[in-house]
Amino acid sequence: MTHTIDPAYLSPTPMLDADHPTVQGFAREAVGGRTDPVERAVALYYAVRDGLWYDPYSPFYKPEHYRASRVIEAGRGYCVQKASVMIAAARALGIPARVSFATVRNHLATRQLLEYLGSDLFVYHGVVELFLEGRWVKATPAFNRELCDRHGVDPLEFDGRHDSIFQPYNRQNQRFMEYVEFHGTHADIPLDEILVAWRRAYGDHRVDAWIRMHETKGSARPRDFLAEDVVTD
Repeated sequence: MTHTIDPAYLSPTPMLDADHPTVQGFAREAVGGRTDPVERAVALYYAVRDGLWYDPYSPFYKPEHYRASRVIEAGRGYCVQKASVMIAAARALGIPARVSFATVRNHLATRQLLEYLGSDLFVYHGVVELFLEGRWVKATPAFNRELCDRHGVDPLEFDGRHDSIFQPYNRQNQRFMEYVEFHGTHADIPLDEILVAWRRAYGDHRVDAWIRMHETKGSARPRDFLAEDVVTD
């Protein structure tokens, strides 16, 4: 069967800047001499998962915060920002890619992050979808290996042929992630939609306080997620 792919899934955007030299260099280095699309996608997944650290306290409210080239230079980002890098790099390699979103309930987090959010819901968690071997496959490169080890969770693997989404339990068979609601797929990062959903879920006062924190701190990291207190329910 022949599939018609929307050209938007291969095209650069201001946020998914697949045509930027930094993104193209990142993609080339990740795949090395591989030529098979599935092998390239897998290599790219691990480069994003472990090469860019997960940071839920990254600035989030401007389009440039999601620009793939900028996230690569920062070396860290939260799930949507890491998804932005993988999507842009995949497009740079000629692999159709898009982003999908879900709200997940996190049963394993840090005490500080739960207080920061005021909730155990992670609204608009970002997932990468790649078109490989005639079908869309999900990949979740959010949590780097070191972070998973600290939280007692096996890091998510990806083989390019099966969906890679958060596992429901950790190594102690405790609840880890629960998918609550799915929000569809997009060719670009729908920042306005994300911010509206966050304000609805977390409250204007809380989101505005996060923005003020980043405006005050500037380029300095406001919090160190890796040093926070891991808690379980």
